Amino acid sequence: MQIAKSVAQMQTICRELRTQGVVLGFVPTMGALHKGHLSIVQRATAECQTVVASIFVNPLQFAPGEDFAKYPRTFEQDSRQLEAEGVTVLFAPDAKEMYPEGAVTTITVPGIGDRLDGASRPGHFTGVATVVAKLLQIVAPHRAYFGQKDAAQLAVLRQMVQDLNFDLELVSCAIVRDADGLALSSRNQYLSGPERQQALVLHRALAQIEQSIINGERQSPTLLQIGKNTLDAAEGVQVDYLAIVDPRSLLPVASAEKGALVAVAAYVGRTRLIDNFLVT
Repeated sequence: MQIAKSVAQMQTICRELRTQGVVLGFVPTMGALHKGHLSIVQRATAECQTVVASIFVNPLQFAPGEDFAKYPRTFEQDSRQLEAEGVTVLFAPDAKEMYPEGAVTTITVPGIGDRLDGASRPGHFTGVATVVAKLLQIVAPHRAYFGQKDAAQLAVLRQMVQDLNFDLELVSCAIVRDADGLALSSRNQYLSGPERQQALVLHRALAQIEQSIINGERQSPTLLQIGKNTLDAAEGVQVDYLAIVDPRSLLPVASAEKGALVAVAAYVGRTRLIDNFLVT
């Protein structure tokens, strides 16, 4: 696996790959890889002839007081895992390479970017959209792969890709969970033993909503109350949002019909976790 650290080097490598006529897949990450990330890489390698990945902890998407400084950085281990999964090229720039002195342009997706996570983390999705747009411009892949766990991010990026006419397919990949149901996240390692158990309430609340939908309940207020009752009963958990929304606009829907997104975000101790499911 080749490791590129400059934008110019990465652009040259990817340009050469495209001239070979291969389908180029791209998996952007912030590192601290777990089985969820690797499942995305596996999806990409199954569908594309060549896969490149990136590791970049993007300072632009962290607000003051968030966990940028302590965000886990495990580059050597991550590199070995990506190479073992068949990644051809890893792009690993530093912040000065991605945001050189004098760079002032950012990308904002109004409306969508201000909902769910965007409402509680102002400016977050401007940071996400800006870095992803830069990465897509550098790599120019045929397909870019993202995890469904970050459902609000997916909605923002879908809109950006559409509005800016990026010539690629944005692929959503299924959430991967531990055996007890907790969605895999790089931030799970922040949780203490007791907090790890408390965090299971997110999946439990979503599962109860899902079961209620299966049993015939469709009205969003009723379903949200079912989940809220479960979340409110949990110790050490502060709910950020619990919502049933359209997965593209992130606007609330009155009824949980097929395709609706049921999403939750909560703090367990000081760790912010998210989870969701799509109504099938």
